[in-house]
Amino acid sequence: MSDVPGAPADLLRSLTRAERLLSRRLGAVLAEDDLTTEAWRVLCLLADGQGHPMSEVSVEASLPPGTLTKLVDQLVDRNLVFRRIDPLDRRRIRAYLTARGLREHARLDELIRASLADLGVPADPALLDHLGDLIARLDPARRRDHADAAGPRH
Repeated sequence: MSDVPGAPADLLRSLTRAERLLSRRLGAVLAEDDLTTEAWRVLCLLADGQGHPMSEVSVEASLPPGTLTKLVDQLVDRNLVFRRIDPLDRRRIRAYLTARGLREHARLDELIRASLADLGVPADPALLDHLGDLIARLDPARRRDHADAAGPRH
């Protein structure tokens, strides 16, 4: 019975609709700088300054490797990202934000936060925790990572 409130179809429909509307909202902000939401996801991942293997960026940005390579090429051309051979595994390439990329990420982050605040959408830690828990339950590979990040539960 999919018409029963709280049915799995309701959860899927609500999450899908929220993701599409949020992407559309963020896309409008990013379009002013000729960036896509996919590019934004890459910039956000790399903003920690650690550098990440392209394979990890591909997974985290939900992009196939070929598409990611083209996107990173564009970000390199704009001097937002650079690539280096991984010092621990020379077969891997790591991506990093440039100094300009860090500045642009910070500026865009402010714009996006302001856009969401205009809607009355706070960065609700409880919502993010619930979504993180859901993702961890649905993705066995992330179950460990989420548990590690959360620390011991009391």
